[in-house]
Amino acid sequence: MDHSKLAKRRKLTDKAIPNVLLENPAFAADSKMYQELLESERKLDWTMTRKRLEVQDALSRTPSTTRTLRVFLSHTVSGQVWQSGGEPSSTNFETGEGIPGWQLRIEGRLLEPANSRHRDRVPVRKFSSLVKKMVVELERDPNLYPEGNIVEWPQPGHHAPPLDGFTIRRSGDTPVKLRVVMYLEHFPEQFKVLPELSNILGIKEESRIGVVQALWNYIKLQGLQDKVDRRMIRADDKLRPIFGGESISFQKLPELVNRFLAVPEPVVLWYTVNPNLAPPERPQAWDVEIKMEDTTMKNRMAAMLQSNKESVQTLYKLDEEIALLAQSLHNSHVKKVFLESFAKDPAKFVHTWLESQSRDLESILGSGPTEGMTVRQEELRRSEFFQLPWVEEAVAIQHGVNLAARGVQT
Repeated sequence: MDHSKLAKRRKLTDKAIPNVLLENPAFAADSKMYQELLESERKLDWTMTRKRLEVQDALSRTPSTTRTLRVFLSHTVSGQVWQSGGEPSSTNFETGEGIPGWQLRIEGRLLEPANSRHRDRVPVRKFSSLVKKMVVELERDPNLYPEGNIVEWPQPGHHAPPLDGFTIRRSGDTPVKLRVVMYLEHFPEQFKVLPELSNILGIKEESRIGVVQALWNYIKLQGLQDKVDRRMIRADDKLRPIFGGESISFQKLPELVNRFLAVPEPVVLWYTVNPNLAPPERPQAWDVEIKMEDTTMKNRMAAMLQSNKESVQTLYKLDEEIALLAQSLHNSHVKKVFLESFAKDPAKFVHTWLESQSRDLESILGSGPTEGMTVRQEELRRSEFFQLPWVEEAVAIQHGVNLAARGVQT
């Protein structure tokens, strides 16, 4: 076994106090408090480990949140009669100067959450990165204005720089009613749930995974999972038209859900451009909800995991100090018992100690208290016998045996 792994395994019990001290009346109160602290630490470690794994799992799934997108519509006019004091202005058809016209401006920005902190704020996304597709429809006579009454903006590739807004320019001096249709870029992608399934689940718009989860929750709530074959789902009166039969296998639920998903309803805004009047000083604004990646929460969780690593290093050092103190306490207790036994009856203690050392020595040399023993009692009583070269080898072997025994116990 690797020495680092062996040391790590030992640390799990290094902080334990010997039972002799725990049962000693002189240390009863302190021992009880120490054991309670160890138990609380084990519970806290388990809770912290579970929470850390939950955070890591959440980071792998990319959390989402609902933000508010504020859309602004405004317009300006140029070359109108009322702007020149009622007198017709000179018109240059080559440059377009003097031709009555107007410009529609469509802008948008994300609102910051009410409880957001300044340090948690991330770079603001541009308006065009939040729109998948936009269509502007103009209600006016195409015979009089051949420029086209439908303006469509599809989302370009990632190489195109994002924009804060869009501008539409048209000629004309009569009021125009406009219809702005926006398909937002949700994350995760949202779908409209068709009425057949929406009436059962009670949701009109959700992500594909969200709809599957809602259907599974309904199945569990109604107890529709087969009691014998758990892979089969039994239909009730509401799901029978959806299933097209009496049952369906569990793995076919996503495929079933896909048949009842459609493109979500777009955001529709109405606006009127009246070139005969001065444009409003303030643009009209609408607030719409958009689901997007929760980068703030993701950054918070990542920072928490990073700070947790630093705290773990500090806790490891404290654990090592506690383990050293517990080992020191154990050594002090052994020394205390040793000295108390010696002080109580020195002669008996020395005799018992010599017998113990003799048994250990015989175990090391592979012999025992039988005829032909390798160590004689006379030799054990001589100090010169313990200064021979075999002593170093015997000590090394005994030390290895003790280490191996401790490894098995841990």
